[in-house]
Amino acid sequence: MTKRLTILTILLTLFLCLNAGGKRILFIGDSITDGGWGNSGGSAKPSDKRTHWDLNHIYGHSYMFLCAAHYQAEYPEKGYEFFNRGISGNTLNDLEKRWDTDVLALKPDVLSVLIGTNDVDVFLRNGGKDFDIADWEARYRALLDTALAQNPDLRIVLGAPFVACTGKMRKSGNYAERERTVRLCAAAVKRIAHDYNAIYLPYDVMFAKTIGKTHGVSDTYWIWDGIHPTAAGHRLMSDLWIKNADKSRVMR
Repeated sequence: MTKRLTILTILLTLFLCLNAGGKRILFIGDSITDGGWGNSGGSAKPSDKRTHWDLNHIYGHSYMFLCAAHYQAEYPEKGYEFFNRGISGNTLNDLEKRWDTDVLALKPDVLSVLIGTNDVDVFLRNGGKDFDIADWEARYRALLDTALAQNPDLRIVLGAPFVACTGKMRKSGNYAERERTVRLCAAAVKRIAHDYNAIYLPYDVMFAKTIGKTHGVSDTYWIWDGIHPTAAGHRLMSDLWIKNADKSRVMR
């Protein structure tokens, strides 16, 4: 019996060693990605102020959680490691400030970025006339350049920012300008994805089509306030992420 247990222990140890250090998948962005991970309580706590040991809350409750749940449940032998580094209210400028600690220090194999809606919101609240999309795009590319310099084999997934005329957004006096500017950002992300051989996720198109063809439900069913998806909306986002990641063999 002792010999048998010893053999089983050795086999288990070998299994764990072989499957340790699997792909590291990092999601970064704003509140849409955040989902209150690390017991943030929905606040904009920086990553180092959140709990990293409580597995009940380590991923939050966004599309990122659903992606991690899918891959870790379906492929336990892969040893996938997922990290949520979304922070509520973040803009591209905020990502720049924490890129070293929240991206480069984690050495991801797969990097998923969704940013832009807060950049547009800040621009509109400050009474801006013309959103400097050329500067925004150049800074976005510069961040990816640093990540690729660290890991030339990095696989990149870029999500298009989106907005919907739902919930309180219907009362917005500048919705047309917001939608136009978000479209500019989405087009920039699409260009970047093409140039960097990254996966592009057209969340904006997905939500527009889904909301347009869904009848008999509240206009807040998929996106409750014009910006933040509901649980159903996050499921659509994760499904699109998983579908494209599998198609491009990103997780292999």
